[in-house]
Amino acid sequence: MAELNEGDQAPAITSNDQNGTEVSLSDYKGKIVVLYFYPKDDTPGCTAEACDFRDNYQGLQAKGIVVLGVSVDDEKSHQKFITKHNLPFTLLADTDQKIVNDYGVWAEKNMYGKKYMGTVRTTFIIDEEGKISHIIKKVDTKNATQQVLDLINN
Repeated sequence: MAELNEGDQAPAITSNDQNGTEVSLSDYKGKIVVLYFYPKDDTPGCTAEACDFRDNYQGLQAKGIVVLGVSVDDEKSHQKFITKHNLPFTLLADTDQKIVNDYGVWAEKNMYGKKYMGTVRTTFIIDEEGKISHIIKKVDTKNATQQVLDLINN
């Protein structure tokens, strides 16, 4: 798929959340959605990012912002991650890698000289009409919420 850009219509999403409930992006039409992609449940960077969204969740909710996390982990892994870190938002299980491919965040990565395919940490801010208003490619895991708010408030 071609790279997504700000102003593009966000690709449709339908996936199961941590409880096996089907969730669609269209369920949130009329709201701002923070759709954040992360590599793996309960790893240091992913935990820092999720906990930053957790710690600022009430403020995001007060602004009518929905937070949806996406990784290729399964529902059971998401449940453990949510329980362990008391996460108040939905995590989508993209086990067939459809969403990460549709959003162009499934790519070759390189760690310690080893190449592998994985999710590139990226945050998409989707406006009330379902268009991508902002894309954060360099996510600061400890300040992810502030990065989002800085863009939304400008």
